[in-house]
Amino acid sequence: MAEIGFYHLTRTTTEQALPRLLARVLAEGGRAVVQCADPARLGALDAAVWTAEQWLPHNGAPDEDPDLQPIWLTATDEPAPNGARFLFLVDGAESERLGPYTRVLDLFDGSDAIATEAARARWTTARDAGHALTYWRQTEREWEKGL
Repeated sequence: MAEIGFYHLTRTTTEQALPRLLARVLAEGGRAVVQCADPARLGALDAAVWTAEQWLPHNGAPDEDPDLQPIWLTATDEPAPNGARFLFLVDGAESERLGPYTRVLDLFDGSDAIATEAARARWTTARDAGHALTYWRQTEREWEKGL
């Protein structure tokens, strides 16, 4: 079973929070898949990772070799195309393929009531499936583990 962390965005947008979290994964020698619910959002996520304080190597173009990419951006539920152990689910994306991943980070917009309710439903589903769950909320300094 995967460990799933729910990241409640209250102080920043996904585009602001994602690069910092991805940088931590890369700093530890990890690889990540970033899956969004809407293919139209891939451009914004690509731009966010591209213009991060430090450039984060990534791709998601279908004609590229995912094995060479430390970060893979996608709008499809692919089983770790780059051998990643970390899966980032953004904008309400859901995955039926959690098996390859050690850690899943579900980022949701806390200022959007619909997104928050959807995250609660995903929490319940994940809990009922037996996954280990954690809840993280943004503070002024970074992230705080909640109850």
